[in-house]
Amino acid sequence: MPLPTLHLVDNTSLKGREDKYEIVEVDLEAVLESWKISLFSFEWLTPDGAIRSPEKLPETEREKYHAVLRAYEAGEPLERPVLGIGIMDNVEIGSRRDVLLSLMTTGLERLSVHIPKSNAKDFAPFM
Repeated sequence: MPLPTLHLVDNTSLKGREDKYEIVEVDLEAVLESWKISLFSFEWLTPDGAIRSPEKLPETEREKYHAVLRAYEAGEPLERPVLGIGIMDNVEIGSRRDVLLSLMTTGLERLSVHIPKSNAKDFAPFM
């Protein structure tokens, strides 16, 4: 069975600031490895850094997970995640972590994301 077609669109949170961001393709494993030290990763990741199974996600995150996968399987557009660099020099997922992490569970290895142009050099290890 062929994989669904991934259709990403610009993130609406960037409205009016599009010129400050660029779209790059990142290695999802590298991003996850960096993001696991984030203070915001606990809802989606186990203590050892693996993505939680849907039944182990908080209810609101579980609903987002299922919505992302339904949209992906139907070929519907999904908003491109927005990444940045945190205070501990790690990747932070500023918007649409549900898209990035849910798609990772399908076996996707690379994904296009928005990053601030000011952080372009910092993202070299993740591309």
